[in-house]
Amino acid sequence: MRRPLPRLHVLTSAAQRVDDLRVVDAALDAGAPAIQIRVKDRTDRDHLEVARAIVARCRTTGAISIVNDRVDLALAAGADAVHLGLTDLPIAAARELAGDRLVIGGTARDPDTARRLVAEGADYLGVGPTYATATKDGLPDPIGPGTVAAIVAAVEVPVIAISGITAARVPEVLATGAHGVAVVSAVVDAPDPGAATRELLDLLADQGQAS
Repeated sequence: MRRPLPRLHVLTSAAQRVDDLRVVDAALDAGAPAIQIRVKDRTDRDHLEVARAIVARCRTTGAISIVNDRVDLALAAGADAVHLGLTDLPIAAARELAGDRLVIGGTARDPDTARRLVAEGADYLGVGPTYATATKDGLPDPIGPGTVAAIVAAVEVPVIAISGITAARVPEVLATGAHGVAVVSAVVDAPDPGAATRELLDLLADQGQAS
């Protein structure tokens, strides 16, 4: 990877709009080191507009920008990375398209899948759902910290735990050996997204020193 992978990834709301980036701005102002751009049920044109706006903000603060699901939009927006789900373009095909222009993350829910994705070229893995969440419909049952730990042990790339992550759960998640966490509602739905971001960053820094 060309840059160290941040330990905190803040995901945007699936209904993100270019005319309402207040949460993104608050998270970045608070020091969020990575923004994962998640846009659903919008036209490609709208998706690209949102992605470009967030990428520009990330460049200003030095944060890493990650586009979910779409290699083409990640490249068109000038993002740093793309994160691919289990039904998205295969990692190997994404690498053929992107070459070294993008950091590529994959989604794993078990050690065998994790090893396969790394062999295909994944730079890091998003692992989950770690806990139950209402943020996204149709998710399988939570894998729990135990399976996160098994995946960490199976691969040598950074593992980011996602789904149901709260500040209170950060110590338990990092005890698995995970590199970091990805959050949605913990920041997006917080009364003060900036303060929530700072709390998570402080916890990650403290746990990193403890480990």
